[in-house]
Amino acid sequence: MNPAEEILDIVDEHDQVLRQAPRGEAYAKNLRHRCAFILARNPAGEIFVHRRTPTKLVFPSHYDMFVGGVVGAGETYDEAALREAEEELGVSGLPRPTPLFKFLYEGGAGKSWWSYVYEVTFDLPVRPQAEEIDWHAFLSPEELERRIGEWDWTPDGLAAYERWKAHGKAHR
Repeated sequence: MNPAEEILDIVDEHDQVLRQAPRGEAYAKNLRHRCAFILARNPAGEIFVHRRTPTKLVFPSHYDMFVGGVVGAGETYDEAALREAEEELGVSGLPRPTPLFKFLYEGGAGKSWWSYVYEVTFDLPVRPQAEEIDWHAFLSPEELERRIGEWDWTPDGLAAYERWKAHGKAHR
């Protein structure tokens, strides 16, 4: 199926479903929908970082420290988190990602989506989807912090990452 034809739940500012619409329409009309963000780490604590392909509908050729994507119509955040992480990392048998927190991302110009942030630690070889990811590596948290000022990052990923760091500090 063409990604633009995928049916999404369109939600309000309280994350309540209003109706369904194809992803292409949701993006074109800035309709609020749902996304799952998964911070994937290896046992050494390094974070999976990737650059999105230039053909992505949203933030093409940008770097991201999260894998994930849209939540399909009728799908739960938890279901989407596992599905999207396995798809983007190119693995099967991934441990269920741990849900951390949810926030409403508002990126200006009417762009807004509910974002549920998860994390998962795994020890499986990755085979990222070539149509989604054109470069990847596991970076130490220190290296990731250095790269934030140098590379073009997805704005929603950066917003989620800043909240993830604050969440971790609040729970230590």
